[in-house]
This record gives sequence, C-alpha cells and structure tokens, in this order.
Amino acid sequence: MSNRAVLEVIALDAEDAIAAQAGGADRLELVTDIAADGLSPSRETYASIRAAVDIPLRVMIRLTDGFAADDTEALLRVAGELRAEGADEFVLGFLDAEGRVDLTALERLTAVLDGCRWTFHRAIDHAADRQALRKELAGFPGLDTYLTAGAAAGVDEGLPVLLAEAALPGEPQLLVGGGLSLEHVPALRAAGIEAFHIGGAARPAGWASPVARGAVGTWRRALDEAPEAAGA
Repeated sequence: MSNRAVLEVIALDAEDAIAAQAGGADRLELVTDIAADGLSPSRETYASIRAAVDIPLRVMIRLTDGFAADDTEALLRVAGELRAEGADEFVLGFLDAEGRVDLTALERLTAVLDGCRWTFHRAIDHAADRQALRKELAGFPGLDTYLTAGAAAGVDEGLPVLLAEAALPGEPQLLVGGGLSLEHVPALRAAGIEAFHIGGAARPAGWASPVARGAVGTWRRALDEAPEAAGA
C-alpha cells in the first residue's frame, strides 16, 4: 500500500489555510512576519485558522529573526498563551552563540508544551555540528520532526545530506524544506523521504499574495505520483 507523503504548507492567515487544505495540504505551519523568516502568530490568528480548517496546525515559537532564544521568558509566555488557546503542535529550535543547540531554552519550552509534538526547524542547517545536535536531541520530549534542507544554502546543496539521513533508522521524521523545488521530489521520495514543506512555492505571485490552491495541488500531485523507495 502506498504511503501518502505529508505536505506541509506555511499559512499566515485563514485565507491561506483554506486554500492550502483545499489544494491537498496535510498540515500547516503557522507563522507571521515572513520577512523575519517566520515568527509566532497571535492567539487570535491561531484561533481564526483553527476555526477555518480541520487539518493539523504546527505553530511557530519564535519572536526574533535568527536562531537565538533571546528573551526566553517572552517565549515561555507566548508558548503558554498558544497552548491555552488550544494549540497542540509546535515548531521551534534555538542555537547558542557558538552554533550549538540551546538545550536550556528547549528544556524550559518543552516543559510548557507538556508533551505536545514539535518540529525542530531549520536551525539544524545552521548548527556548528549537525550530527552533534542530533545526538543531543535524541529522545527529547515531543520532538518528532526535523525541518531541514540538508544545508544552510538550501536543498540543492543539501541533497546528499538528506539522502544519507533518510536511511538512518529510528530518527525523527525528516520534513524537507528550504529551496525545495518539484525537481527534487523524485530523488527524495525514492530515498524514502515522506514529508515536504513549502512556503513561497505555494504563492506563485509572491509572499504579498495568498496561498494559491492550484499551486498546492500541483505539489500534491507530484508527491502522489513520485515513485517511493523500494519496500515502502
């Protein structure tokens, strides 16, 4: 039986969310301020999107551009507010000044998230030592996904890393995003990658325009039609 690949789409508001679900998205990543590479949305935005669609929502916990936790107390407040609003899946990930995983910030935040599932976002692609980061996070409460391009520059450069990591047993799921294009899909699916993340690709007219249902549908078909890894 075929394994349907997960298609996650960035949504900024309810209009985006409705179009993405209609186009075949399986899950949404909710952010605001895409110019800062995606920050936490407000409680009101989360509530409006939750009321508009019935697919899973992963909510960004991030208040400043870059990968530093900065004001951890503010992050904890935001995480608590979103939990109180009903959010139960999240996206986060912080590095210290040396490019190592900020375990203190993550431990405090995941305590507030209280067992919720979460994605460690593309901070992994900017870490000083990718493999050391993965070892430090092994078995971390709630962590079930890495959003990664395999390299800071994007999937074109990171493809060999992604193909190698796809073969690792017992790891959190790889969610591939960051410079991802349709031409990457066949090799990634053949390697066993089962989750894909798009943002700008869902908006052919640019970030100033909403998600286009047809663009999401194109990705849905490409994922469904790509040959899977042998034995999948």
